[in-house]
Amino acid sequence: MNFYKTDETFNPIELSDWVAPDCHGLNFYDIDLSLRQLLNLYMPKDLQAHMEPHFQRLGALAGNEMDIWSRDADRHSPQLHTRDARGRNEDWVEFHPSYRKMEQVAFEDFGLHAMSNRSGVLGWQDKVPPVAKYVFQYLFGQSEFGQLCPISATETTAMLINRYGDEKIRELFFNKMVSQDMDQLLKGGQFMTEKPGGSDVSNTALQARFEDGEWRVYGEKWFCSCADADVILMLARPEGAPSGNAGIGLFALPRHLEDGSRNRYRLVRLKNKMGSKSMASAEIIFEGATVYPLGDVGAHENRGLKMMMDQVNMSRLSHGVRAASMMRRCLNESLAVAGYRRAFGGKLIEKPLLRRQLMKLMVPTEQALSLYLYTAKMMEAGDAGDEKAARMTRILTPLLKYRTARDNVRVATGAMEIRGGNGYIEDWVNPRLVRDAHLGVLWEGTSNINSLDVVNRAVAKVGAHVDLGEGLSDLIDGTKEIPGQFAGQLKGLVDQAINLAETVAKEGRETLARKASTALFHVTTATLMASEGARLGAEGGDARRLLLSRMITDHKLGQANPLSVEAGQFDEQATDCLLNDAPVSLEDARQILTL
Repeated sequence: MNFYKTDETFNPIELSDWVAPDCHGLNFYDIDLSLRQLLNLYMPKDLQAHMEPHFQRLGALAGNEMDIWSRDADRHSPQLHTRDARGRNEDWVEFHPSYRKMEQVAFEDFGLHAMSNRSGVLGWQDKVPPVAKYVFQYLFGQSEFGQLCPISATETTAMLINRYGDEKIRELFFNKMVSQDMDQLLKGGQFMTEKPGGSDVSNTALQARFEDGEWRVYGEKWFCSCADADVILMLARPEGAPSGNAGIGLFALPRHLEDGSRNRYRLVRLKNKMGSKSMASAEIIFEGATVYPLGDVGAHENRGLKMMMDQVNMSRLSHGVRAASMMRRCLNESLAVAGYRRAFGGKLIEKPLLRRQLMKLMVPTEQALSLYLYTAKMMEAGDAGDEKAARMTRILTPLLKYRTARDNVRVATGAMEIRGGNGYIEDWVNPRLVRDAHLGVLWEGTSNINSLDVVNRAVAKVGAHVDLGEGLSDLIDGTKEIPGQFAGQLKGLVDQAINLAETVAKEGRETLARKASTALFHVTTATLMASEGARLGAEGGDARRLLLSRMITDHKLGQANPLSVEAGQFDEQATDCLLNDAPVSLEDARQILTL
């Protein structure tokens, strides 16, 4: 989509007019044709009609005020104050006012943290379904990445407390954690990482001791995001508990005790991070801080890690949504530049090689959008008791996190390159997008950890790949509008990817875990996008996602001959359609697929 038309605005006499604008000032919901079309497939009509005004309102905020606030908060990082004026160790974190304004949008105005935990948010009679909740995160993340961490952390901390906490713990924390009153709200966090551990939480050394009738923790945590949180979930090893995962318990730590006094832990320093600078991360020392156990904890086997994995899985899906949102911003920025900037006798978007580069940004952006919407629907069905959907969610979540986090880095870098030298200057949004994108491959497990989770657990232990393969095959068979030859090709690729993942799992070929996970990701998104495009086209809408599906099979799954010149005919015609504002009919899409 061309956001800027240089025919009307370009004035070659004014040198500043040669510099392409960015997306500031646009409504990020209104310009997202892909999202708006897909909601017709993934969201019930009554829910869509109810949420549409709220999507538009957040889209306008994200493209205007929030875009300014986010840039302010990135430039003015949080500051740690270790003592009060009288010398007491009551540390606190100072945030820029722009950060607080974004908190108000997230927690008070839209209740992003409360949507999954209680009914009534934004006037919806029940809990907001995942597919709608993640649209809000997707729009929010196109301006502000860092604050999505405390939003997600508050949501999932409240969820685990409600699910596993006893009556006292729920009474102390839950209602305030899902409040939209900023004076009452308790924000959540999760402090997991330790110096010996990293992704290997079995090395957790933080010790929990039962003293004077209550649990207290001693030791330190190394990387604590949401350092200013009011209620923190943390893993600790009860005194005398065995080593390894079985000895780890899950505890809730309040920042302030019931009498209002500060709990006994200290923020030693804030991390000087490469990205997500708006949100405070810290190193923390615990000096007998009071904590509340979730579930039974003690000197024998503990279920803390298993309970915490509920949060990890939801957080991984949220990270996939964040990557999708950031890639969308990168793509939109690139389209804004290409549709405006003039060089070498014409607009950039008319240059064949630049058009090819735009497609390299568009394909992974659209893949991420389709997969997160589909995963959200599977999560909803799984929560409602559909065991097959629950198993599919189990494999889709790490697939989404693994691949979109990696693609986000490449897309952000590509968008910076399309803007050119200005893309390296902090006056523009591109440097922040590049910096923030890299955090995705670290948070909630590196690429290795997530690919091994797919192969060694979701495939080898759960058998979720079988459900995924059947689900994708059923989707192809059930979408009659997909051309027969292409449908057959897709089914063959699905079978090959499922077999690859099963072989890698059975033979313990860990070095191929990333290859197998990547194959599963690509066949899943190619199938989804073929079905989406065919269904939308059959309803008289836009069938262009069929063309994107073939781009995945050709370029991501090796179906195109890399040494062939003739293979470019499909790419050229598909690119012309995908970079044009006009919808693509099902008939035209099917014809182009045959090239």
